[in-house]
Amino acid sequence: MTILSSRALNRATLARQLLLRRSELTVPQALEHLAGLQAQSTHTWYVGLWSRLADYTPEDTVRLLCERGAVRMALMRSTIHLVTSDDCLWLRPLVEPVIERMTMSNFRRGLTGLDLGELVTAGRELLAGRPLTFSELGRELAGRWPENDPASMAQAIRAYVPLVQVPPRGLWGRSGPAAHQAVETWLGKPVDAGASLERLVLRYLAAFGPATVRDVQHWCGLTRLAEVVERLRPELTVFRDEKGRELFDLPDAPRPDPDTPAPVRFVYDYDNLLRSHADVSRVVTVDYADQGFGMTGEEPSTVLVDGFAAATWRIVKQRGTATLTVRPFRKLTGAEEEAVSAEGTALLAFVAARAKAHDIVFAAPQPG
Repeated sequence: MTILSSRALNRATLARQLLLRRSELTVPQALEHLAGLQAQSTHTWYVGLWSRLADYTPEDTVRLLCERGAVRMALMRSTIHLVTSDDCLWLRPLVEPVIERMTMSNFRRGLTGLDLGELVTAGRELLAGRPLTFSELGRELAGRWPENDPASMAQAIRAYVPLVQVPPRGLWGRSGPAAHQAVETWLGKPVDAGASLERLVLRYLAAFGPATVRDVQHWCGLTRLAEVVERLRPELTVFRDEKGRELFDLPDAPRPDPDTPAPVRFVYDYDNLLRSHADVSRVVTVDYADQGFGMTGEEPSTVLVDGFAAATWRIVKQRGTATLTVRPFRKLTGAEEEAVSAEGTALLAFVAARAKAHDIVFAAPQPG
């Protein structure tokens, strides 16, 4: 059985994630290929598309959201993802057990004594009228069940009703309150309760393979997927990593030569690249906690150099100037710093087009 090195896994993953070279795919095609983008922040996920797609501008994405060709909704790991409208209809029923489990572990106490069926019916009726924020939904439900916690009731509706976070929330250059509506109402289509876990696994491998069963489970939040992968084994290619773990992949998926050059890329704070494997050492070889992250809840945005996490980045806009600060994990070579500067200049032009001036600052290396 072929053993894949960390560098081989790195290049394969970057290729799947459209980070070895910018793709000519349209936004809907890219979202389908990537199995969606994590989009729980209001706007930073636009950088994820900019880093992956050639000549990307946000206007088409804004139009796609407004015309309901794509949606932002709770999916994998109960986090907000940007997906095509077609994909959300089959993905949401498959990951509902994860959303339900995570919601009830946090809010069960506030639902004591409630008939969940009655609560969900009431929530659907309220959301059929107009999109509501969770605060508004909770207040409406509290009028019927005043003894229960409004926030817990609203979160229960989120768990049992597939909700879309509707525009203008998340639109580039503007936003709005986090208001929600049932996906069936928003799209005028029912969810697909007959979708298979095999389809879910295959879509994951296309976007993130080669990968272990634990990686698949980490991405979606579901458990007991080993038997699903085992059923698929005859149609998959199987490798091992340097630790001896089995890696599964689609036979015809790209696995570039490990020496393939990897350009500098800026990935956003919740980028799927860093959140979709149980073992992220194929991209990250430092401990972010040692870099000072984790104590405050801040999620770092990452700079990839030669395919691996080599720095964090942050843009601050003040007095008409947008400043990009890059904080390396190690001393960058002159050529690496030049490449980071070039990509950073393009990033500033995208993120802060209206700023009167742009600046790039390299902080002192912070080795972990």
